[in-house]
Amino acid sequence: MFWVGALAIGVISAGFAKMADEAQALFGAAVAGNSWWRFLPLVLTPAGFTLCAFIAFRFFPGSQGSGIPQAIAARHLRDDEDRGRILSLRLVVGKILLTIAGLLCGASIGREGPTVQVGASVMLAAARWGGMAKARGLILAGSAAGIAAAFNTPLAGIVFAIEEMGRTYEARTNGLVLTAVILAGLASLGLLGNYTYFGLTRDTVSLADWLLVIACGIAGGTVGAGFSALALKLMRRIRRWSAQQPLPRLLIMALACGVAVAAIGLESGGQTFGTGYAQARSAVEGTYLPPLFFAEKFLASLLSMVSGIPGGIFAPSLAVGAGLGSALGQIFGASAGIAALLGMAGYFAGVVQAPMTAFVIILE
Repeated sequence: MFWVGALAIGVISAGFAKMADEAQALFGAAVAGNSWWRFLPLVLTPAGFTLCAFIAFRFFPGSQGSGIPQAIAARHLRDDEDRGRILSLRLVVGKILLTIAGLLCGASIGREGPTVQVGASVMLAAARWGGMAKARGLILAGSAAGIAAAFNTPLAGIVFAIEEMGRTYEARTNGLVLTAVILAGLASLGLLGNYTYFGLTRDTVSLADWLLVIACGIAGGTVGAGFSALALKLMRRIRRWSAQQPLPRLLIMALACGVAVAAIGLESGGQTFGTGYAQARSAVEGTYLPPLFFAEKFLASLLSMVSGIPGGIFAPSLAVGAGLGSALGQIFGASAGIAALLGMAGYFAGVVQAPMTAFVIILE
């Protein structure tokens, strides 16, 4: 049952990736061109945000946001019923469908964080069916398998399990984590092949680039920490504000965030909609991004996160980092590819406070 669970994570992750890419492509095709259709996000994005927030609240409570906090919380819970509220096969369906719906309406979200919750849920279900007792270790293994399959980065899955999910590594779970990552990775590779979402670069850092290294580290860490701090403060305020009338006020917030995300997307020429894969890839492969792209993507990602819809921040954070590095690279006269990579590493490490995971994901 453990092997079946790990393979299932790889298969589900591959399907999730394909559906997410198709959703982005459909939204992009719908708003492309110079006709009035390019103003479609002003209607579609707010309506989509509101609908996703309503469905998540009413039918899939526990599916909101990234999904990584739910997987971390489940490892600290003792009761199976409590775990079932935030990790279940029902939530797997809701998480995938609502994340894809968010991408269909232009939300600045990713699928990698949701894949962590999906992986942990699938592995927990396999544990129940197989009569396995190591729930905490299996949640860790499922989370690692999810991130490995989502990014096609098995080493990053292992490091993520240690640094972000567990914070401490337990020797008795290392076999579970390694086996789950290998099996999920094999299933994903078999279905999708050996792909790289963020492109390839063969640039090297020269001695003159070390000022850029320092700038990207300090600026990336500061801006990334600012994102996390703002998200936490806004979400706490939203919870307090909506405590008396949860559903109506959450829907108002989702609608307002959708309008703002649509406006930012139109202002940026459509660059801030979706995951940001294409923009990050173009920067890594040597094309400078617009100087204000990182600020626009930062705001779109923040608003998408606090809106109450399901969706991750990994891919959008890497896109913001690529934009920040690109802006600094133009100031320092550095290669666009090197600047983007350094910006991605600095900003992503600042957001998730997991520098080794950031380093391994980007290199791998």
